[in-house]
Amino acid sequence: MNGIINMLIRMASNRMLNWGIRRMNAPKPGEKQTPQQRSRERAAREAVKRARQAARITRRLR
Repeated sequence: MNGIINMLIRMASNRMLNWGIRRMNAPKPGEKQTPQQRSRERAAREAVKRARQAARITRRLR
């Protein structure tokens, strides 16, 4: 019982933390992006894409 509660609390706290980080880094409405921000976002999207692909491959290997 205690393990289930700990797992649920950990999942909720991780989601809230990720939400807060994304919200802090999100551009403000109507604000222009600098080329550095654009390239950083593109690199982050590529990294996420590679991480998802790696997760899919490792799931298949199990």
